[in-house]
Amino acid sequence: MFGNPVRLLSATGLVLVLGLAAACGTTNAAGGGGGGDAGPPKPGGTLRLGISSNPDCLDPQQVGTNAALNVGRQLVDSLTDQDPANGKITPWLAEKWEVNADSTSFTFTLRKGATFSDGTPVDAAAVKGSFDGIKAIGPKAQLGNGYLAAYKGATVVDPSTVRLDFSAPSAQFLQASSTMSLGVLAPSAYRKSPEQRCQGDGLVGSGPFVFESFKSNQQIVITKRKGYAWGSPLWKHTGEAYLDKVEFRVVPEPGVRTGSLASGQLDAITDVQPVDEPQFAGNGFTEPVRANPGIVFNLHANTTRGVLTDLKVRQAVLKGVNRQEVTDTVLTKNYKPASSILGSATPLHLDLSKELAYDPDGAKKLLDEQGWAPGPDGIRVKDGTRLSAKIVFSLVFNQNQSVLELVQQQLRKIGFDLQIEQRTTAETQQLTLAGDYDFIWYNTTRADADILRQLFSTKAGNRSKLTAGNPLDATLDKQAATVDEATRKPAVEEAQRVIVEQAYAVPVFELTQVWGLGPKTHDVAFEASSRMRLFDAWLAG
Repeated sequence: MFGNPVRLLSATGLVLVLGLAAACGTTNAAGGGGGGDAGPPKPGGTLRLGISSNPDCLDPQQVGTNAALNVGRQLVDSLTDQDPANGKITPWLAEKWEVNADSTSFTFTLRKGATFSDGTPVDAAAVKGSFDGIKAIGPKAQLGNGYLAAYKGATVVDPSTVRLDFSAPSAQFLQASSTMSLGVLAPSAYRKSPEQRCQGDGLVGSGPFVFESFKSNQQIVITKRKGYAWGSPLWKHTGEAYLDKVEFRVVPEPGVRTGSLASGQLDAITDVQPVDEPQFAGNGFTEPVRANPGIVFNLHANTTRGVLTDLKVRQAVLKGVNRQEVTDTVLTKNYKPASSILGSATPLHLDLSKELAYDPDGAKKLLDEQGWAPGPDGIRVKDGTRLSAKIVFSLVFNQNQSVLELVQQQLRKIGFDLQIEQRTTAETQQLTLAGDYDFIWYNTTRADADILRQLFSTKAGNRSKLTAGNPLDATLDKQAATVDEATRKPAVEEAQRVIVEQAYAVPVFELTQVWGLGPKTHDVAFEASSRMRLFDAWLAG
């Protein structure tokens, strides 16, 4: 779709079909199909798609998980779109826009003719109502609440023009306006409660599919929107979607999911695990692959806790992690060692691979200089204190424990005792909000570098527990104040450099989305946040 590489698995072996890599350096796949020439796309059919978890909520304005966002993306349109190949923001519901000098006011001119599935127009009043509605539900909007933190309100200039105003510079909003989290819902949607919308009741968007049914822990069904004709110019065709229906079937067990695809009970699956990838090395299956943009999986340090208050200790940990060994041993070639705190698919990513090189001797030297001497069991000791810190994690990614156990072994070689503490996702979130951790293990997906401000600024998430007025705050504020890439780029690059040099976080690897498509399934696409877009998808035969 966007000239990205697809890994084609034919009956004769593994064949690499190489296309143009994304400008930001990722190797990603926009879609795929079975072996041989399937001919032109064909309308009709039901895509049976196996997903790894049950979406507790379907409203894209409220949810934060991939399973839910992959459903919601099909139901709503956004003001703008983002090109996965280069990160550029392009028109969608808005045909043009203007941003004031300090990025506190955004004026959108809407395209004509777009309607919601209840027949009402997508006009300025509807857009205002939708953004006001997201702001009104506060933290229930898991992603949108952050995007709209400084949102003051919207003004209907005329039926086709709406101005959104912010109390602080919000350059990130332009990219946020392309996400499903800020997808536009019809006025009628807000006559239902957030809880009702979570279950699909009143979930009325203008997207290429409409909600049909939701059976918790079983499946979600969406159907083609008749008469749809206002898709993003980035898509491959115009008019209605090809598929008549999509059944998102909840199949939590990875082995069952892959087995169902192999046997033809499913047409496609998400979240192919590293151990299962070889199952599709033949018979015309394809494996679209794309790295997630945003914050990579990392050991994020609380710089006020224990031994992590010492910069040299944090730097030693950073040098003591062998990222290549992690991807080679626990993961697969589809996963990349981290080359910055931002993933390589993120616009304005800076390659800091040299700074993140494995250097155990350098790590030992730093610790020696700080007076940490090896103890009887190899763990270093200073003034009776062991060189030790806990890391809190949850199994949001199946390989997390295996990755951390390997990192634990690597750090023991430099005399550092990493204690691994598994918690539920909810418990991990609570500890994160409370700042009750030494290291926290996580990744966060967003195709905009402002995610750094959201998690590192003392005015926002401040996961490193830094003091106000530090140099990182200044550069994060600077990048937030303009949509001009020439001005924003050096600030974003400086922020990445500071985070790595100060070892506020220890980047390890980039999360990668790996899907499996059956021989009849074609053009299942990644959007810029590495989530699913089904408008161009079709079934052969």
